Amino acid sequence: MKALFIGGTGTISMGIIKRLSEDPQWEVYLLNRGSRSSEVPQNINQIKADINNEEDVIRKLEGMDFDVVSDFIAFDVNAVKRDYRLFNGRTRQYIFISSASAYNKPAAGYVITEGTTLANPHWEYSRNKIACEEYLMDKYRNEGFPVTIVRPSHTYDERSIPLGVHGNKGFYQVIRRMQQGKPVLIQGDGSSLWTVTFNSDFAIGYTGLMANAHAIGEAFQITSDESLTWDQIYQTIADALGVKLNAYHVSSDLLARTGEKFGFDFEGSLTGDKSVTVVFDNSKLKRLVPQMTTHVPFHKGVRIALDYVLSHPDLYEEDPEFDKYTDLLIAALDKAEKEIISGK
Repeated sequence: MKALFIGGTGTISMGIIKRLSEDPQWEVYLLNRGSRSSEVPQNINQIKADINNEEDVIRKLEGMDFDVVSDFIAFDVNAVKRDYRLFNGRTRQYIFISSASAYNKPAAGYVITEGTTLANPHWEYSRNKIACEEYLMDKYRNEGFPVTIVRPSHTYDERSIPLGVHGNKGFYQVIRRMQQGKPVLIQGDGSSLWTVTFNSDFAIGYTGLMANAHAIGEAFQITSDESLTWDQIYQTIADALGVKLNAYHVSSDLLARTGEKFGFDFEGSLTGDKSVTVVFDNSKLKRLVPQMTTHVPFHKGVRIALDYVLSHPDLYEEDPEFDKYTDLLIAALDKAEKEIISGK
């Protein structure tokens, strides 16, 4: 069987291609601009091209049909329209990577199924994913375009640490603050539940849907079965670092209002995603992929990630702007608390 991945070297997709590289049933092609090509398994075929250059893509894929095509870098309707033009009639299955952030925030209940309402007024990223789903499902219903929709939640790998509050340069500054004994921001009171999934576990569910006739025209969420509070997530990271956690809880609403002044979109990433409890019911996926289970719980996954991150500091960039914001916010809140308590 033949699969084409567009992108294919990100957090989610790299776990999938590594799993497929060990499966002799699959002949896998990556189409991208060559990012991280040295990390791609040798038996994976690489096609260097910009997916937005349709003429070049058509030329390089001439005469090729696929059992599965999956686009990991489609973020708006124009991208999936382009994919429809390129691959309609050339694949038996098109898998669209959507997002669990597309679910309504907050939903009517904390247990999330594929039938939970899609609506997110807080995050444009999520609204674009919803629009992509609607376009593709219309093509399925009216023309038989063989789409499968996959909704990941917070997936991580050995190169990344899942956090709630960080700056535009990623998680690294928060890790540095932990190492330095400084307080770190946690949204809310830290008690809401969240789900993080190591990419090799995600790959089990995903590959089980590939070329699966029962997946056509359906949507599936793929997550770990492990739910942790945000305090537990941060405490587990601190334990793995061997440091004391100095947690500082701030409401998501205040983070969104103040972070905007520094260019941080906390309304989207927190109010529109991480500030509410979500527990995913993966029973629909497991009916098709019964082998889907959590092999890498967070206390193991975070150690894998920290081992990589701390041994490759040259790959990560500190974020003094986020550091400044954190210190200013904490100082202001501490001052306000003292003034209220003292009555002055």
